[in-house]
Amino acid sequence: MAEDDALILLTGFEPFGGELINPSWEVARALDGAPIAGTRVVAHLLPCRFCAAGEAVDRLLTELRPVCVLALGQASGRADFSIERVAINVDDARIPDNDGAQPIDEPVVAEGPAGYFSTLPIKAMVAGLRAAGLPASVSQSAGTFVCNHVFYSLMHSLRQHPEVRAGFMHLPLLPAQASHHPGVPCMPLPLMIEGVRQALRIAVDHRGGDTVQAEGQIA
Repeated sequence: MAEDDALILLTGFEPFGGELINPSWEVARALDGAPIAGTRVVAHLLPCRFCAAGEAVDRLLTELRPVCVLALGQASGRADFSIERVAINVDDARIPDNDGAQPIDEPVVAEGPAGYFSTLPIKAMVAGLRAAGLPASVSQSAGTFVCNHVFYSLMHSLRQHPEVRAGFMHLPLLPAQASHHPGVPCMPLPLMIEGVRQALRIAVDHRGGDTVQAEGQIA
């Protein structure tokens, strides 16, 4: 693939859990077609449905052959750009998905490995966002709902393609959503868009190993 044809796949989810909007898709569609670091962003909307979302990711990878993939999701209660470290092989849904499915203690992929690590330079991305004055952190858990399902499915599909950088980022609620959830953190859409733009630039441009800095947590 010529450099001019290089693509970043950026995905977001449809609303779920009674919400009317999902920041992940609002950000993704705002960046659709954007040129970033010699590549072009292609945004796609994923259903908030376990099986359909995983199948959609696999189809998009085959059709687009991106050089980088960032899947976005909504995480109520988080206040920053939360870049996920690891996807685990379990679906354990606290609420039903948009099809009414609620798998409990089921594998994302039968006989698949216990987990996959992101292949994005996650610490470099966090450092770059902070340097730009944007709140960011490494997250140690993508949960066990459809976000983790997509993250795991993505990394499983790319397991034979280490040249493709891929991973997942959670975003806070938008102010309009947080107005219905007193005390829950939120972030304006323009700030989310700029943060994801910066994160994608670092994901594509960063060379060598990831930045070495402490981002662990004490339980």
